[in-house]
Amino acid sequence: MRNMACSLIEHKRIKTTVAKAKALRIFVEPIITKSKTDVMHSRRMAFRSLHNKHAVTELFREIAPKVADRPGGYTRIIKIGNRLGDNAEMCYIELVDFNELMLADTKPAAKKSRRSRRGGGAAKAETAAAATTATIEDAKVEEETTDAAAAEVVTEESTDDAPAKSEEE
Repeated sequence: MRNMACSLIEHKRIKTTVAKAKALRIFVEPIITKSKTDVMHSRRMAFRSLHNKHAVTELFREIAPKVADRPGGYTRIIKIGNRLGDNAEMCYIELVDFNELMLADTKPAAKKSRRSRRGGGAAKAETAAAATTATIEDAKVEEETTDAAAAEVVTEESTDDAPAKSEEE
């Protein structure tokens, strides 16, 4: 149990059988609870259970601040199927606050609008507003191109008129 607890503290996640994971949970959770108060007595009690100086320092330095506001339940067991050799049920046991993939899923989802029986006026209004904006922008672009074409025609007429006036004189 000591070696598995030290490995769990150092690596934050280990792969083992379900029976060992359940036993490890009972062994390691009281140690994590004691690590919330960083006093010499708690450190000595943790060292008495773990017998590993590096695991104790990591427990008090990294794990304790993250679980300080959690009232319990510091580990999670994720079952992954059976082992090929002896068909033992395997799982991952991990510290709850250290799995970045699970923490990313807890972000609040985008606010969903409620659907009404009238035909979804909010969605239609948004698409209509977008279509109107696109139509106005297209009209502005078309107007600018016609203004540029008219300016070209005016410059061509003025160059055509200039030699005609010189011939008349």
